[in-house]
Amino acid sequence: MQDDPKTLVSTDWLAAHLGDPDLRLIDASWHMPATGRDARAEYQAAHIPGARFFDIDAISDKRSALPHMAPPPEMFISRMRAMGVGDGHQVVIYDNSDVRSAFRVWWTFRLMGKTDVAVLDGGLPKWRAEGRATEDVAPVLRDRHITVQRQAGLVRDVTQVAAASKLDDHHIIDARSPERFRGDAPEPRPGLRAGHIPGARNLPFGRLFHEDGTMIDPDAIRAAFHEAGVDLTKPAITTCGSGVTAAVLSFALERIGHRNHALYDGSWTEWGSFADLNIATGDA
Repeated sequence: MQDDPKTLVSTDWLAAHLGDPDLRLIDASWHMPATGRDARAEYQAAHIPGARFFDIDAISDKRSALPHMAPPPEMFISRMRAMGVGDGHQVVIYDNSDVRSAFRVWWTFRLMGKTDVAVLDGGLPKWRAEGRATEDVAPVLRDRHITVQRQAGLVRDVTQVAAASKLDDHHIIDARSPERFRGDAPEPRPGLRAGHIPGARNLPFGRLFHEDGTMIDPDAIRAAFHEAGVDLTKPAITTCGSGVTAAVLSFALERIGHRNHALYDGSWTEWGSFADLNIATGDA
């Protein structure tokens, strides 16, 4: 894998740069409620040296009833300053999560106009499997100025997605499991209908990773999108259950040079709750 500090870096790269004064490392672990796991407690018990903890639920839009919607810029600025993350920093994000939550935080930084941001390939599990150091003490945080410029083109709301579905001028790509996409399996959140957005294609996010949690190479990513029936010449909208694993697809599109993509932040938690929105079932 070729290291790219704007998308994906290896554990070797991180080990070589861990002492850099302008490196900021973020643990972005997040877990589905049904797992019973406490991401913050796990971070406090063991994290890569110098890592800060990014709480996806806390750093979100509290004006919305939907889970962990993207934070408003002023909240993002406030929280990042308090975490000592600011202008001139190279940010590396990792997780220890089955839903690859680091990619959601990578997308959040991109939404705020920050581009010197990478995900650690393989995350904490690979780092630990290689016998590399962890610690249980929080880093000393010093306030750092940060400027943001929200990139509105990277996010879509329900009205925009409904229009895209009707006009078929985008490819809507769903990161959920085939069973949930088809409507054969119940949704983990109560009260949601089963199925998918009409016209969507299904690419379960897990297909973009090797067994060790590292991401497949760009040629294999292109093949995965092709096999899912995605036309990479069209603009893309990524979606999932609540906007977390959709970011894996957004990241993968970025890795292969497909720049015209946006994430449907409300995802199925929003779409599946509105009785007046059409749904489809079965395969794409």
